[in-house]
Amino acid sequence: MSEIGLLDVFKKNSELEYVFDLDLLENTSQKVQMKKMAIQTCIDLIARTISMSEFRVRDGSQFIKNEIYYRLNVKPNRNQIAATFWQKVIYKLIYDNECLIIQSKTDDLLVADSFTKMEYAVYSDIFKDVVVKNHEFKRSFRRDEVIYLEYKNEKLAPIIDGLYADYGELFTRIINAQKRKSQIRSTVDIDTTKAKGEEGRSKLQSFVNKLYRAFADKDIAIVPQQNGYTYSEHSKDTKGQAVDEVDKVSDGFLVQVARSLGIPPSLVKGEMADVENLTRNFMLFCVDPILKKVKDELNAQLFTKEEYFSGIQIKIKRARYRDIFDVASAVDKIRGAGVGNGNELRDELGWDPVDDPILEEYVITKNYADTTESFKGGEE
Repeated sequence: MSEIGLLDVFKKNSELEYVFDLDLLENTSQKVQMKKMAIQTCIDLIARTISMSEFRVRDGSQFIKNEIYYRLNVKPNRNQIAATFWQKVIYKLIYDNECLIIQSKTDDLLVADSFTKMEYAVYSDIFKDVVVKNHEFKRSFRRDEVIYLEYKNEKLAPIIDGLYADYGELFTRIINAQKRKSQIRSTVDIDTTKAKGEEGRSKLQSFVNKLYRAFADKDIAIVPQQNGYTYSEHSKDTKGQAVDEVDKVSDGFLVQVARSLGIPPSLVKGEMADVENLTRNFMLFCVDPILKKVKDELNAQLFTKEEYFSGIQIKIKRARYRDIFDVASAVDKIRGAGVGNGNELRDELGWDPVDDPILEEYVITKNYADTTESFKGGEE
């Protein structure tokens, strides 16, 4: 904790050895930034959810594990694992409204920190001035050589800045008022004859520093009176803004950011009431549209049209918010009603198909079987 340089407010002049400096006001409050907290909370929630997805390469009815699978799910480049890589992709996609992924000569997938996009009507777009960390690529990249994602929303930064212009000043005022609520205000009356010379000023400064530390650090502080030094406290038990007012402004800002991203505000605030429906809406209206963009871009750039129509595609198995046992009853009914066979249900559950003839059959249980014949059999 810094010490108060009280003697700095005294100055010599031709008439008096010490006079008070009226410019004693000092802005010690730090402007609390809400932007980083709101952005990190909302975007990290989306990024962490998507980073748990599995990017699967499907060839017909089988899922294969090849170089593409390894790059998308294990180690995209020599310095990042897949979870960290996709968190960065989603962060840049949402915050910057776009994200560029290039491939190096060693087949590493790299997320560009900055780039310049040259758009054309009938030719492929060109990306140049591509910078990854501190390395700038000298070459340009054609549209068909990169993975380029667009969020198709207004850039988040201007939205946040606009919101912060409204909330930031109010938030800072409340914080400053709260700080002033319990501020210790005091004065020290000094006999100037006791503070002459370097030794006198040093003793006075040492006394004031001890006073400050005693009142700041101790629950009970007893300070002896010094001859020539009189300490007077002027703090009042005034009513100020309550702490919950700070939380209300902060939460209001967070809610606005969450709504702009399609996140249910109650979910991002950590409320547990009706969390299943909140999570379902979050996955449906926020996560799934982003995953659809990623899947379409990967399919378009990694495979030819012929390969795609032959059954070679990227399928994304996103994080499940429900346990397999929660849907066991529904799976049993779908299977028993003959709506789907075993392997089709396994595919919907994100499991690999099994080479078992039984799972390829469509089964109808007695509950769904046609019982008309049995009733007819009882007639004479």
